[in-house]
Amino acid sequence: MTFKTFLRHLREGAKSVFRNGWMSVASVTSIVVSLFILGVFILLVLNVNALADKADSEVQVSAYLNLNVDEKMRETIHKEIKAMPEVNSITFVSKDEGMKELTESLGEEGKDMLDGFNTKDQNPLPDSFVIQVIEPTTVPFVADKISALNKKHPEQPIMRVKYGEGTVETLFKITRTVRNIGFIFVGGLGLMSMFLISNTIRVTILARRREIGIMKLVGATNNFIRWPFFVEGALIGFMGSLVTVGVLFFGYNRLHNAVKGDITLSQSLIPLGDIWMLLGGLILLLGMLIGIWGSTMSIRKFLKV
Repeated sequence: MTFKTFLRHLREGAKSVFRNGWMSVASVTSIVVSLFILGVFILLVLNVNALADKADSEVQVSAYLNLNVDEKMRETIHKEIKAMPEVNSITFVSKDEGMKELTESLGEEGKDMLDGFNTKDQNPLPDSFVIQVIEPTTVPFVADKISALNKKHPEQPIMRVKYGEGTVETLFKITRTVRNIGFIFVGGLGLMSMFLISNTIRVTILARRREIGIMKLVGATNNFIRWPFFVEGALIGFMGSLVTVGVLFFGYNRLHNAVKGDITLSQSLIPLGDIWMLLGGLILLLGMLIGIWGSTMSIRKFLKV
């Protein structure tokens, strides 16, 4: 195909969009409605995934040391845990820091309960390590590895390893299920949108079947006939997706601003600045692909004259 022919296809495709008037408007509206519903679900899935990731990342392992563990042994255990490939970070929490955190968590009402235990000699809490792992699903495995360190040392320095056994496994199952359901919904809506938009574009091409037939009779090749329709489908898809992106961004930004007063809700929503390129690019690409795909599927039967 020469550059001149390509420009001709672009020109004819653009003319067809405006020449068909209300049929093009119907196609664009169909794309806007379908992609808007799809975009809302994509936003929902992105936010649910972000919440699930946040919940997963907050899962940690706490390793409590026996009261008779000296500083040298404590440093040894610290190094051995830190050297584990699954561990992202390890923080030492002394018994004094543990008592301070416990006092703050109980507040004024529970402060009297700790009277007599605040001194260094009377503090019953053990020193501990708080471990963050790289991959949250490895938490039970890492907890078992830390517990197994007692086998290496006759002193058995680790009193207990805690990570919310049972609750953590349930949390991982729930977040995995939520993600899978979200992806299934988005995939299903995507396919539904493609068929809905394809049928709308098919109606516009059906109204021009005589034009296609005449072009075939005068010797036009299939590719020569197809290209203007490809361009028309891509332009219709682009216009529809552009409107959809504008509406989605405006609505999501308004929602984000509306919940700014609620710290919990505002922190739960992903800022638009973090996802606008991903969401905008995806919607625009989907719109153009759906437009081209709809034109391709719809024109095939009319090329057989």
